Amino acid sequence: MGSPRVVIIGAGIVGTNLADELTARGWDKITVLDQGPLPLTGGSTSHAPGLVFQTNASKTMTELARYTVEKFMSLDVDGEWCFSQLGGLEVATTEERLADLHRKQGWATSWGIDGSILDPAECAKLHPLLDEKRVLGGLYVETDGLAKASRVVVALARRAGARGAVFQGSTKVIGIEHSGGKVTGVTTDHGVVPADIVVSCAGFWGPDVGELIGMDVPLLPLAHQYAKTGQIPELVGRNTELAEAGFPILRHQDQDLYFREHVDRLGIGTYAHRPMPVDTRGLTDSDEISDSDMPSMLAFTEEDFAPSWEQSKLLLPCLETAKIEHGFNGVFSFTPDGGPLIGESPDIAGFWIAEAVWVTHSAGVGRAVAQLLVDGRSEVELHGCDVHRFEEFQLDPDYVSETSQQNFVEIYDVLHPLQPKISPRDVRVSPFHARQKELGAVFLEGAGWERPHWYEANAHLVQQLPTEWQPPAREPWAAKFHSPIAAAEAWKTRTSVAMYDMTPLKRLEISGPGALALLERLTTGKMDKSIGSVTYTLALDAVGGVRSDLTVARLSDNIFQVGANGNLDLDYFRRQAPDDGTVQVRDITGGTCCIGLWGPRARDLVQAISRDDFANENFKYFRSKQVRIGGIPVTAMRLSYVGELGWELYTSADYGQRLWDVLWAEGQKYEVIAAGRAAFNSLRMEKGYRSWGSDMTTEHNPYEAGLGFAVRPQKGDFVGRDALEGVSDDTVTRRLACLMIDDRTSVVLGHEPVFVDGKPAGYVTSASFAHTVGAPIAYAWLPAGATVDTAVEIEYFGRRIPATVVAEPLVDPEMKKIRS
Repeated sequence: MGSPRVVIIGAGIVGTNLADELTARGWDKITVLDQGPLPLTGGSTSHAPGLVFQTNASKTMTELARYTVEKFMSLDVDGEWCFSQLGGLEVATTEERLADLHRKQGWATSWGIDGSILDPAECAKLHPLLDEKRVLGGLYVETDGLAKASRVVVALARRAGARGAVFQGSTKVIGIEHSGGKVTGVTTDHGVVPADIVVSCAGFWGPDVGELIGMDVPLLPLAHQYAKTGQIPELVGRNTELAEAGFPILRHQDQDLYFREHVDRLGIGTYAHRPMPVDTRGLTDSDEISDSDMPSMLAFTEEDFAPSWEQSKLLLPCLETAKIEHGFNGVFSFTPDGGPLIGESPDIAGFWIAEAVWVTHSAGVGRAVAQLLVDGRSEVELHGCDVHRFEEFQLDPDYVSETSQQNFVEIYDVLHPLQPKISPRDVRVSPFHARQKELGAVFLEGAGWERPHWYEANAHLVQQLPTEWQPPAREPWAAKFHSPIAAAEAWKTRTSVAMYDMTPLKRLEISGPGALALLERLTTGKMDKSIGSVTYTLALDAVGGVRSDLTVARLSDNIFQVGANGNLDLDYFRRQAPDDGTVQVRDITGGTCCIGLWGPRARDLVQAISRDDFANENFKYFRSKQVRIGGIPVTAMRLSYVGELGWELYTSADYGQRLWDVLWAEGQKYEVIAAGRAAFNSLRMEKGYRSWGSDMTTEHNPYEAGLGFAVRPQKGDFVGRDALEGVSDDTVTRRLACLMIDDRTSVVLGHEPVFVDGKPAGYVTSASFAHTVGAPIAYAWLPAGATVDTAVEIEYFGRRIPATVVAEPLVDPEMKKIRS
């Protein structure tokens, strides 16, 4: 059979990396096409300044960058370097930025990158062009540096070519051939190239290629300014033409600037200008491409650069006597959330994209996509890069344009983990939205949904909080997007009853004669149970990593409602469903709504307005029933992610407001409140409930994540079962552990490094103040040897906070309340 025929569209840094990675794995029928001439094709790679800063809030992005550095370090072209490990220096000129660099140094430690915070004198010693008096400090990462992107492309193309890959320049792709839902080839202006797999690595031309097959590629080409100075006297004689640079690459994020040497000149990049969207139809493609003239290099607009030039002179006084000799507006790719776009078309099998990837992450992405194609799985976890993470409305060109431009503006801003979008807002609102506004809901946003985080109507309850429920004051960063009202909402949930809007959580309906078999195959739990059963279960990948956690309710013989984590689950189930029409997979989120009614008085409230029996003996924990509440048809599921007695109450969207109103009216007798996500998150963590995507991903198996109870190997075959053979709670080498912060006041937020015996040993996944126990808590990945009572330290903005591993769950470990 041999390896499949692969056509890669785009011979830039991503396409050549992919060709190299595929040929390294023995695939030898690789054709790489580009509309530009080889090797300098005229895309973003051809003019990329090549600064590689590895550290990112995302573990995945940091790992992709680290591999890029390792790989490029091993490359050369006829003895000339492809990566110069000069180090990376990010300087702070404001106290806020200096604090943020401490936070960033924590991320570096969490993800295994060495970084250190330097004082102004140390910064100036490393980079003598700096004005030491303007700098408050800096973050230095010794392994960062400069990639020579155009040279990397040559090195990789040579290597892949020696293994059989064919590179074809000056070839325009004008169509994608497909038959029976599968790709068969690529049509070019020189004829058809047959293919079993096509991967578009076309960079900012990606949307145009996607259009050929009807696939939305949510990416916006934007111009970004880069300028080179004339000769700088302080640099004369320091660098050779070959070495180019000797100082660390430099970022001045307070002014949206970065700098690198070009022998005896300086290159300056800026994001401080207005966003400049680019229409690719206006770009000329030419075979006459040079270092200074290519389709991706637009005319320099000096007026946009002027403020950045003034700021550059303040930071680097040597520029006072210098002039800008050459500048251009270079075209790059931006996306709605800043992440890359990796994935296979939902409609045409074999058509893949790897777009919106910068030089920094290019080799990592090349390897990940090669692993997806060859092995079916990337060793680096990719949920934040998967193109199918976006909801349908997020693929709209106007949405892509607005949010991508906003990402451009905010690229170097200090952003809080809870920071919501300013616009667009009110895209998706639940049927309870009007009532929530009346109650003074403070909304944050997720996947377009307006989500109440707390309600100002509950402000008066803060004064009524018993002493043991009163939260300590927070330091300014942890206090952002937070209110002590959350403590009052948690208190009322634990002592009375609260209504939570659970509508934004993704709901799928999987139905048809093949639904049971599909769910049995894709999940770890037993699905063949009585109608009305609800099962907490996991979807795993082939090596036993946690792809998602799910709550599956069997509503009838052939209809299941699945509580999922997002669009990736929808995409997965649709792909896995058989082609014979025996299974239908529908996203029912928008047409339905859900109220979580939880607290010790939940039964009293709901029973008072329903003729159905909600008594414990007739409506047990983890069961569902079709009931009427206040005359409204409701699917009631007895489960609770806050660890209290109660139900998730589902109805169609048209009845939603009425359901809220009847519960609210009757609930006045029971001191009912509306409660938001801040309280919810605290309560779910106290109960030990995991959040997929932050607490665990495909990197982790169920036993490491503390979810071994959801795995039923005895039920028969399912995806990932074989990989878990021999794995148990006793054999794992790392665990998700619950930490309680010793001073009972310091709140951390997530991604911070955790130290055991003074050495970095893991990282925080999620954190909150646990109002019921009166202490901040965090979940963290730690070595399995860090058992209960192990003392650890969490590094938060450069200071070490002592904490202790504690037994979980912290609240109601016997499950008495939830099962009462």
